Amino acid sequence: MLSEKDFIAKSTVTEIENGSFQWSAPSNIALVKYWGKKENVHGINSITSEQIPANPSISFTLNHCKTITLLDFKKKENRNNFSFDLLFEGQPKEEFKPKIEKFLERIVLYCPYLKDYHFTIATQNTFPHSSGIASSASGMAALAMSIMSLEKALYPDMTEDFFYQKASFLARLGSGSACRSVKGKVVVWGHHAEIDDSSDIYGVELPTRLHANFKNYQDTILLVDKGEKVVSSTVGHNLMHNHPFAEQRFVQAHDNLSAMRKVLENGNLTEFIQLVESEALTLHAMMMTSLPYFILMKPNTLEIINKIWQFRAQTQTPVCFTLDAGANVHVLYPENVRETVLQFIQAELVGYCQNGQYICDQIGEGAINLSV
Repeated sequence: MLSEKDFIAKSTVTEIENGSFQWSAPSNIALVKYWGKKENVHGINSITSEQIPANPSISFTLNHCKTITLLDFKKKENRNNFSFDLLFEGQPKEEFKPKIEKFLERIVLYCPYLKDYHFTIATQNTFPHSSGIASSASGMAALAMSIMSLEKALYPDMTEDFFYQKASFLARLGSGSACRSVKGKVVVWGHHAEIDDSSDIYGVELPTRLHANFKNYQDTILLVDKGEKVVSSTVGHNLMHNHPFAEQRFVQAHDNLSAMRKVLENGNLTEFIQLVESEALTLHAMMMTSLPYFILMKPNTLEIINKIWQFRAQTQTPVCFTLDAGANVHVLYPENVRETVLQFIQAELVGYCQNGQYICDQIGEGAINLSV
């Protein structure tokens, strides 16, 4: 297992004056949720310790909900500071620049060549930004992949395994869950005793063969509220410090990940549904029992959940929901019931979505190199 020190780039092997790389990286939806960060973790870099999960998590990588990022770079004379322009969907986006600046500050120890270049970062999403569909995860993963393509060009002997591990490591320093958007259908982040090579500092593909029931598993995202999240992820994670139920929650997450690993291998959809929905409700219960406390669900979120429960009980269709830290609902179901579930969504659930909007997605493979 690699440590932080293994990711520090040495003196560059080759010289590159300019160029560009482009990657797409998907969002992901956690099945076992990451909520809370470890305090007082002593790494080689105090900044790195800010992004260590208090419990392991596991997620489905999505396919259609993704960020596409083009990174142009050109060598510059002044190598004392970061230099970059940022375009979001074709327009300058000054309000995003502080987050990118902070990300570069976090990773420069591992990527010292970043101060050698002026960058133009052009990025776009295929889904609404900051609406609870993990746009920070896909965005930071896509940027990390492009940065690693530059590093690969500077260090041509880099192995493919190292390339993806460091990309996940870097993405994590921009947004914790971004480390799960780099590679693999199902990704584990956080050390877990039963998952080989699992790590707190990067995500790893689940080393278990995925049962046929989960092939092309569907995720239809119901956009209950497309606005900015009421509570940022950073604030939400910090609320787990001194939370009265935090320790029990962290134990539960380890136990649930053990159970989920087995379910993904044996294909038991009944247990999958129970685990996924319990995890979603636990996440929101943590927010409702913190100080200060928040209710992130909207009335329409609850209406959708009850409709799903009624439909499942009446038809025995293996459909379930999960939630991130927001009001939107991810409806999860096997591909072989897709037509049935979509008819149900269109007939019963669309009316609870903002402007009737929803996104059809499914399990995907991870980041894709678009540099052709």
